[in-house]
Amino acid sequence: MGEERVDIERYRSAPQRQARLLDLLRSNLFTDIQLLREHLGVSIATIRRDLSELESRGLLKRTHGGATVINQVTRDAAAAVRETSYAAEKQRIAKAAAELIVEGDAVVIDSGTTSLAVARELASNRSLTFVTNGTDVLATLVAGGARNVHFIGGEYVDINHSTGGSMACDMVRRFNVDKAILSVSSVDLNRSLLCTLLPQVGSVQQAMIDIAQTVIVVADNSKFDRTALCVIAPLSEVDYIVTDTGTVPAAEELPDDIKRKFVFA
Repeated sequence: MGEERVDIERYRSAPQRQARLLDLLRSNLFTDIQLLREHLGVSIATIRRDLSELESRGLLKRTHGGATVINQVTRDAAAAVRETSYAAEKQRIAKAAAELIVEGDAVVIDSGTTSLAVARELASNRSLTFVTNGTDVLATLVAGGARNVHFIGGEYVDINHSTGGSMACDMVRRFNVDKAILSVSSVDLNRSLLCTLLPQVGSVQQAMIDIAQTVIVVADNSKFDRTALCVIAPLSEVDYIVTDTGTVPAAEELPDDIKRKFVFA
């Protein structure tokens, strides 16, 4: 009972509650309001407000008595919500991705929340040189003790706390790095594509792929059952896809050349 009360208190925070709500929908495809109330320990009115807000962001579709997920992602949750969603999986993914980095590497890191977790793992390694367009990633690297950090300027993109657009792309292409760490909105296995929501974000990620010797995508299992508007690159341009074990069933059905890219954490 004590543990259950702790969980209920935890979900009184709107970002954490909404992240858990989305997790429940992804697990069950459809979830009714009463079940959501029981899981989250808040009122029906609060659940309805959350559902309305998440529907306005394009993250779910309300139905009679509940909600269902949307596989075509048209909008993303705020960074605070995304950072708490699949948090344990992201931590394992970050540790596995960090093992692919070696002493002296130059690493470009984008602005996704899983990439942010990787930055936390790498920040204390003073032999590394970092390039990033993420303001949260920049702050994490500096706070963690990183010595050599280059920040990419450009148009500020609030949804993922990054810089994007043509100026950012031009600045990225001035660098030549060993590794790229990329978070994405979707790993579309049906079409073998990396996808994201916004062109100004996708174009910077394309540039990061172009300048890297090795491309490492970090994505939890929720990113593999959906697609998104903007194509970043084909999976053939990726060297490693670091994900959690929840993706194993989907990966088992893939061609061998794609399956070999997967690292499970």
